[in-house]
Amino acid sequence: MNTPAVLLLAVSAAAFTLPASAQFAKPEDAIKFRQSALTVMGTYFSRLGAMANGKAPYDAAAAAADAEIVAMVSHLPWQAFAPGTDKGRETAARPEIWQEQAKFKERAEKMQATVAQTLLPAAKSGSLDQLKAAFGPTAQSCKACHDDFRRK
Repeated sequence: MNTPAVLLLAVSAAAFTLPASAQFAKPEDAIKFRQSALTVMGTYFSRLGAMANGKAPYDAAAAAADAEIVAMVSHLPWQAFAPGTDKGRETAARPEIWQEQAKFKERAEKMQATVAQTLLPAAKSGSLDQLKAAFGPTAQSCKACHDDFRRK
């Protein structure tokens, strides 16, 4: 298993076994955690995008592995958008996250569902055409949240 995958599994295990309040001693810790999770997710999603858009050679095994990581990490960052984490460490999070939490949660859940129900099965299919078809809607679900809740 490669080092990023081992690190990712360790972070995931910690995220799912501890309550959010116990995980983050300071707001800056929560911000760093969510930024790290979003960076990992973005990295692996970008690799899928490069294959889907013909900017990287298609590798069915890599696509399936990358989509697995995206699906797993898509559950991690949201708990770290707790009250009080809107200030401190430099963040691209907009105040609307805390003002419109139901909408923010809905967008996160829609993205997770799109990844699990569209992107992951397409990537596991071994078909570049299916990956291409799934990548656009998944990217749109990410963009919808960025448009409303992320500083440009």
